[in-house]
Amino acid sequence: MNEQISHRYAKLAADFAGRVAAVAPERWSSPSPCDGWTARDVVQHVIDSHVTFLELVGRSLPQDAPSVDDDAAGAFGTARAAVQAGLDDPAIAAAEYDGVMGTTTFAQGVDAFLCFDLAVHGWDLARAAGLPDRIDPDEVRRVHADAVAFGDALRGPGWFGPEVQAPEHADEQAQLLAFLGRRPE
Repeated sequence: MNEQISHRYAKLAADFAGRVAAVAPERWSSPSPCDGWTARDVVQHVIDSHVTFLELVGRSLPQDAPSVDDDAAGAFGTARAAVQAGLDDPAIAAAEYDGVMGTTTFAQGVDAFLCFDLAVHGWDLARAAGLPDRIDPDEVRRVHADAVAFGDALRGPGWFGPEVQAPEHADEQAQLLAFLGRRPE
């Protein structure tokens, strides 16, 4: 199971890294679909989430990690490498912590939260930067199921806003985004 999680994370992180690398310099301050966040803020949030999960199992980023302001691609690359190393180390992947969903492992937390964030915030970043914004259809279905499973906790402060009406004849991606309070049109 941890190998599947590692593979899923690697794919989603590579997609997100590709989007980070493709952001034109003048687009970093563009507003994102996340209320009050710019493209740069989206990347910072994703990195902050990575740091949170690393800290839950006694890990951290190197002291000399670049900042998002100075090198967004390098900053995400550093966080990505640290999480991937944790997933690829059986002891770290199996390390348990007590989180909002009870006792879980690092790998399970990455699968439930970081992979979710990479898919959804990858779309947010793409929209802010004017990049292609398609999410892998398998991930759309997986993230939608996970979002429904989070229940009311999904709508808590700092998570996602209220569901919005999906456009008529919306595809699965648009339905997911509307469920997460985003306007996919």
